[in-house]
Amino acid sequence: MTDRPDSTRDERPVESNKAGSGRSDRRRPAFAEWLHAANRGTQVIDAVRRVRVLLPGDPAFGDPLSTSGPGSARAVARAAERFAGDEPRAAREIGLGALQVWQAALERVGRGKGSREVTVVFTDLVGFSSWSLGAGDEATLELLRKVAKAIEPPIVDRGGHVVKRMGDGLMAVFPSADKAIQAVVAAKKNLADVEVAGLRPEMRVGIHTGAPKEIGGDWLGVDVTIAARVMEAGGNGNVMMSAATLQALRPDTLEDLGYTVKPYRRSFFAGPLQGVPEDLRIFTLKRI
Repeated sequence: MTDRPDSTRDERPVESNKAGSGRSDRRRPAFAEWLHAANRGTQVIDAVRRVRVLLPGDPAFGDPLSTSGPGSARAVARAAERFAGDEPRAAREIGLGALQVWQAALERVGRGKGSREVTVVFTDLVGFSSWSLGAGDEATLELLRKVAKAIEPPIVDRGGHVVKRMGDGLMAVFPSADKAIQAVVAAKKNLADVEVAGLRPEMRVGIHTGAPKEIGGDWLGVDVTIAARVMEAGGNGNVMMSAATLQALRPDTLEDLGYTVKPYRRSFFAGPLQGVPEDLRIFTLKRI
């Protein structure tokens, strides 16, 4: 008689656990289905995207433009995109939102995108294309290497950053107009000692100060376009600057370098510069 109650007590907990386990198993698939549906729900995705607009940083962070450059946040975003793909998902937007804030934190210490004022410099060599056709590839490569050795160290030494090289020219960004002018003057001086296959290269330069956007390691915006167009006004090896750059210079910078400026006047036969404000004023750098 004493064995029966013990047997009953041993069996009841087992039956109870089985019943509880069954309810838990039924909940798990239901929760997983709900989570799966929420992750792909357009309303949830739209809500997360609206929150991202309120977060610090670029709310479009995650697109090819914003993740193409160097930086830890960009590298993580590129890796995540390879695994997750570009299908709209709430989890994807939440992850990109976190990376967006991370990138914004890097920006605040000067290592990422920002809208601070910088000075943009464009350069190219006058008559390079026609010369290289006759000089050949070996001479052309030798010239480009010597030009790079002449003009890029002054850029780096004065706090500038070479954003990209474009054949016989480059684009650089400086933290100040004064550093940009100092670097350009030093680069032109170094370039005077370069000669390859009978060519002494002449470099024209365009300088403009503004607040372009840094996206994916590149700089984009109207101010970048203006700097490129200012360079186009340089003709045969002149250094041109916008009024914005001239205003950003310290009063004694040009005098210390032995230079002054004179207003640029477009020749009667030259076409107007495209993609720049109508009231853009340009100045030519001249020796005193």
